[in-house]
Amino acid sequence: MDTPEQPQLYLITPPQFTLETFPQSLARVLDAHPIACVRLALSTRDEDVVLRAADALREITDARDVALVIADHTLLAERIGLDGVHLTDAARSVRHARKTLGDEAIVGSFCAGSRHDGMAAGEAGADYVSFGPVQPSALDDGSHAELDLFKWWSEVIEVPVVAEGQLDDALIRTLTPFTDFFGLGDEIWTADDPVKALSDLIAAMR
Repeated sequence: MDTPEQPQLYLITPPQFTLETFPQSLARVLDAHPIACVRLALSTRDEDVVLRAADALREITDARDVALVIADHTLLAERIGLDGVHLTDAARSVRHARKTLGDEAIVGSFCAGSRHDGMAAGEAGADYVSFGPVQPSALDDGSHAELDLFKWWSEVIEVPVVAEGQLDDALIRTLTPFTDFFGLGDEIWTADDPVKALSDLIAAMR
């Protein structure tokens, strides 16, 4: 994934969705806005459910020349020929994923708010590092990736960075100069009109 002047958009699927409706919603969003990448991020461990979802989404993304990666399932990504994998264990699996998927695949690494983990992931061969959530949440331990981390990363590290989790207009406005991608999921999918919700967030970048 390239690093542009203005952050690119990286869509994250809901943890659960129905194949009767979600692919159509995704298609509408992809047709309305330029999207760099889509992450299939299902919470289920049911292989059949994941495979069917991957097949349905790949049909949508391939037709629009948008990359499709999957959260954590490196072997599945290889088996069904997805564009890559998004790892949620910081730097621990990056080398294995790169070796398994090859140099052309996208290998991303979620590193929460850890500068150390981000640097380790980059050194291990990650194509991008993702930090978040970008504001405190009542979930987990309430920790978040602070603005200073993104500022420092953008000045010092060349590996592209994704800001994700708990994004809103104000945070997008603040983070736009310091991130390469915005990872957007619930921010748009829980809205009545995901296309309009994304339009509003894009407007905050300007």
